[in-house]
Amino acid sequence: MTDSERLSALEDLLAELTDLSETHILIVEGKKDCEALSNLGISGDMFTMQSGGGPVRAGEYVSSHGGKSVVLTDWDLRGDRLAERLAEILSKGPDDTDFTIRSGLRHLCRMYIKDVESLDTFVLGLRAKSI
Repeated sequence: MTDSERLSALEDLLAELTDLSETHILIVEGKKDCEALSNLGISGDMFTMQSGGGPVRAGEYVSSHGGKSVVLTDWDLRGDRLAERLAEILSKGPDDTDFTIRSGLRHLCRMYIKDVESLDTFVLGLRAKSI
C-alpha cells in the first residue's frame, strides 16, 4: 500500500469516527489520546480509562450515557487486552459498541505506530508528504 492509499483510507476512517463521535462515547486509554484526536479535529464525549477508573468504569459510564461507544485502545498487547475486557463488559448490556475503527487503524498503522497518541503526528506526516 502506498502512502497516498494509506492516507486516503485513514481519512475515510477519521471521517467515520468524526460522525460516530457525535452520538458515541469514545473510549481511550489516556489524556494524550484525547489530545491526538482533538488535533485531528475529532471531538465529543471521551472517556479516559487512566483517570476514569478502567474498563469497568468505562462500561458503567457508557451504559449511563446512552449505551453507544467506540473503543479506541492502542494496538499493542496492553491495548488488545483492554479492548477484549471492554468487549466482555459492554456485551453484557444493550450497548452499541464499535470496534471497527480501532481494527482499521490497527491494520493501517501498526507497521508505523502502536498507539492512538501518535496518530495525529502520523496522519499529519502523511498529509505533508502528499502535498
